[in-house]
Order: sequence, then C-alpha cells, then structure tokens
Amino acid sequence: MHKKITSLKDRMADGPTFGMNIYSTACMPIEVAGNWGLDFVFIDAEHTALGVDKDLEKLILAAHYAAIHSLVRVRGTLEWDIRKALEMGAAGVIVPQVHNAGQMREIIRCSKFPPLGRRGGDSSVRSANYAGPGFDWAHYTQEENARSVIVPMAESYEFFDNIDEILDVEGIDAVHFGPADYSLSRQLPVDYRLGNPEVQTRLALLIEKCHKRSIQVMVPCFPADTETARRLLDMGCDMLLMGSDLSWLNQAGQHIAAIQKTFQGAQHTCV
Repeated sequence: MHKKITSLKDRMADGPTFGMNIYSTACMPIEVAGNWGLDFVFIDAEHTALGVDKDLEKLILAAHYAAIHSLVRVRGTLEWDIRKALEMGAAGVIVPQVHNAGQMREIIRCSKFPPLGRRGGDSSVRSANYAGPGFDWAHYTQEENARSVIVPMAESYEFFDNIDEILDVEGIDAVHFGPADYSLSRQLPVDYRLGNPEVQTRLALLIEKCHKRSIQVMVPCFPADTETARRLLDMGCDMLLMGSDLSWLNQAGQHIAAIQKTFQGAQHTCV
C-alpha cells in the first residue's frame, strides 16, 4: 500500500537527514532503505547503467512505495534529464560538475516553472497526477516549484573559484560536496575520509557560505559510523550519505572472504 509522506524539504527543515547512494538498477535496496526509515536515496544515473528512462522510473516508483524520497543524480546540466526526472516523480535532482553561475542558472531554468525558470510542462506526467481530479495548472506549477529539491555538486576547483556567484543563484536547496572529484581536479590523493587539509578547508568554506544563504550541505559519511557522522554534523553538514548498496555489498563480501580464507588455510594446514 502506498504510504503518504511529507516533502523532503519539510524533512530537511526538521534537522539532519540521512540517505544512501544507489548504484544498482534493483528496487530492493531502495525498499530496504525505506523499511529502515532513511530519509532519502541518491539514485545515480551519472556513473551507472541507468538512464533517465523506464528503468529509472521503476526505482522512483520503488521509492514511492517504500515512502522514501528519491534524489536522482542526472548525467549533467541537461534539460531533458532534469525535467524528466522531476516529471517521473523524483523529489529532486543532483547535478554533477557545476563549475560556474551560468551552469547554475541553466539548471534552475530547466527545473523550475516561471517565474523562477522556464521548465517545460505537460499534464500527462506523474508529477501532475496525470491531469487527474482537481488538476489546475497554476496550482501544479506553484507546487512543483516548492516541492523540487535542487542540488548542484561542488566537486571541482572551478566551483570554488566561482562559489559566491554560483550560490547567489536563486533556487538552490543544498550543495553536495564531492571529495573524490574535487581531489582529482586538484591532483590530490582521493580520500573519502576528508583527511587532506585542503579538502577539509574547502568543505568548511562551503558550509559557511551555504549556511549564510540558508542552503544545506550534503556529504558522504565515510566510514559510515556514528563517530564520523557526529564529526560531520558538528562541522555543520546537514545531509549525510551513509554508504551505498555497493559499499554494503562489498563489506559483506570482504567479511565472507575473510572467513573463507580462514577455513581454506586450515584445510591446507591439515593436508
């Protein structure tokens, strides 16, 4: 049975939120995340086999069924991807590799209806309830502008070169800090633990500038444990990504492989 949930923006306003990355094309991890009461899933259509198509729609519907919010990382600043993900019913979009204010303005143009943007509209979509009972264009466009969560990614030195101009674009709800791609852009060692002083400084700057504008900050929590989560929340981070379906599978695989090695070694000793 479909369960009603408040909007992701309402949940964000209540305090820290917790989610996980989804790299598979399976519904199961999304439904499991919903069963355990996570706030959102981060469905990746940038680095995976997913497109913004019927396969993505299946995952968004799984999130609806499990009463968990879905944020879709699209392939880039692409009008078709952004608009369609929202029309399919995603709570919002995460847009990678945002480097300047021009890109940010284009993201808002594609994702918001007038007067905020120029998003194209059609009533034959899930976000419009398929023009069902009581449909009204003015109400629909207003509600969509209020509902959709827009999250650019800060994952390059160019973002920080232009940080004030980017964050001054109206319509940003959160910024996702990507430590791996930021490190790659600066030719630094990749460390999801945020151990590099430059990476730490950039995250602190992002938090400061975002919070001045009532924008939240999303970060990966690695390792996904209480101590790391507390440290990130104390820094001022608002939305924590507590691992992924892939990372938890790898952790289970590593555990099983260690047991396997123990018993295979014992067998070899007995021969």
